[in-house]
Amino acid sequence: MYKSVSAEEAVKVIKSNDRVYVQAAAATPLKLTNAMSARHEELKNVEVCHLHTEGKALYANPEYKESFHVNSFFIGKNVRHTLKAGNGSYTPVFLSELPLLFKRNIVDLDVALIHVSVPDKHGYCSLGVSVEATLAAIENATYVIAQINKQMPRTFGAGIIHISEINTFVECDEPLPGFEASVPTETEQKIGDYVAELIEDRSTLQLGIGNIPNAVLSRLGNHKDLGLHTEMFSDGVIDLILKDVINGNFKKVNRGRALATFLIGSQRLYDYVDDNPFVEMRASNYTNDVGIISQNPKMVAINSAIEVDLTGQVCADSIGKNMYSGVGGQMDFIRGASLSEGGKAIIALPSITNKGISRIVPFLKQGAGVVTTRAHAHYIVTEYGVANLYGKTIKQRVKELVNIAHPNFRESIEKEYFESN
Repeated sequence: MYKSVSAEEAVKVIKSNDRVYVQAAAATPLKLTNAMSARHEELKNVEVCHLHTEGKALYANPEYKESFHVNSFFIGKNVRHTLKAGNGSYTPVFLSELPLLFKRNIVDLDVALIHVSVPDKHGYCSLGVSVEATLAAIENATYVIAQINKQMPRTFGAGIIHISEINTFVECDEPLPGFEASVPTETEQKIGDYVAELIEDRSTLQLGIGNIPNAVLSRLGNHKDLGLHTEMFSDGVIDLILKDVINGNFKKVNRGRALATFLIGSQRLYDYVDDNPFVEMRASNYTNDVGIISQNPKMVAINSAIEVDLTGQVCADSIGKNMYSGVGGQMDFIRGASLSEGGKAIIALPSITNKGISRIVPFLKQGAGVVTTRAHAHYIVTEYGVANLYGKTIKQRVKELVNIAHPNFRESIEKEYFESN
């Protein structure tokens, strides 16, 4: 009844002026996006929208700007160049609300390109390592094209669809894109120490990918009964789960389960989550729902920033006026943790950039976006300590943040702030 076709055949349904959604992160269906890109000479004005994707985004080649326009809901490295080249745009949206753009037909979809596991004996496929807004895209797109991969893990949770929901599919047997974290630097290890000290037993964690989250996780081996309710996770949590440090026993939401909307890491991670009921994948309008997050007691949200000003405004999506990433789920979890009983909202960042520029600043750069407002900011952590801003006046905040800035800049940023006011 259901027959596979080639990728070239599958994407023939895409027409000029269509809007196409592409599944995100490690589930990026590269066979399909590459085949679509190869049609650039015969297509005009196709909008390709997605969150961060992995691999080469060939459709984002500025030479194909008459054929494809990239609409990023979160800007990944592989499409960042499109904003300046003119063949790309950025749509600011909370990750919790992205599915609503499709469900409410604010962003109409013609085609969804997805990446799923092999169907089971009942005909059900798993969205595997990335659910985010893909369920909403499937429900609202006119046409669904799937890449069925023997190496896509079958994950538990909401990301299950029947093969009858797929209009056309291609088959493959290919490893997923991976992410290997480097060894945390001394600075990142110090930040990890400070953040870990803020985490109590029986806390529920939200943290992302990279060296600072891994540095934090490496210091939690003696903690007890932690939970995981996060936007995404990587390899760093596996050993803590195996040691029963992370068990979810004191969560209020999805108790006894680790909750996420997407995953990216090594093959070890993909093997671990395959057919593992401890890991539950849900759509981002569930994982990132402030009302749901806040039900977990001692919810700890750990996020990063590009720069923080002396009043506590957090810029996390742009470098000045130049868009760099996106709003994502930072505010969803900052607010959810703030409203949690005993919760803690943490922004963790090195005090200076790789070029030696202070990231604690008197004022945000002109055009910089405020992702987390000064009213939402609680804990700011650098390698020089922890600034607790909650309930503090502006003058008190300035003092707290100057104290965790790099020593080379403390005097100058404080002086510039007060001389300008």
